[in-house]
Amino acid sequence: MKVTLLMAITLGGKIAQSSDHFPDWTGKTDKKFFMQQTKVAGCLIMGSTTYDTIGRPLPGRKNVIMTRSPESRANTYKPSELEFTKATPAEIVAQLSSEGFEQAILGGGAKINTLWAEAHLIDEIVLTISPLVFGEGISLFNKALELKLELKEVTTLDDNLVCVRYKVLK
Repeated sequence: MKVTLLMAITLGGKIAQSSDHFPDWTGKTDKKFFMQQTKVAGCLIMGSTTYDTIGRPLPGRKNVIMTRSPESRANTYKPSELEFTKATPAEIVAQLSSEGFEQAILGGGAKINTLWAEAHLIDEIVLTISPLVFGEGISLFNKALELKLELKEVTTLDDNLVCVRYKVLK
């Protein structure tokens, strides 16, 4: 199964100002791109802090929420729409593959991105770069790590939004 890390970042390399910073700074074009990419994949994986910031599952795709305590999360949605799990990244890949998924989008935050990178389970990184600088904030990963990447594509999505696509070399 192919796992793509898909994130909006600022020119300064931040994905948010704080853990509860709602991603309204990314703009309509970025939101449309994110929606399109996650619906094509059919599955979106994120951490519980990111999920809580959004406040609801995103429709039209399976939402897998990584949390240390899935049993404490009330789930009024169908398991095919929303699943809380404390499974490891490798276990999540195995489960999603068994359900027929061929790809998934990893949508953050920094802690979850780092877990997946350390497990060597990110195949591709796609970043939309917004023309903003927060100064301080949350980086793409929450600790030092090394990934070797190969640039595959650079596109402009609108007058102010650049999209870069990298293959993760393993």
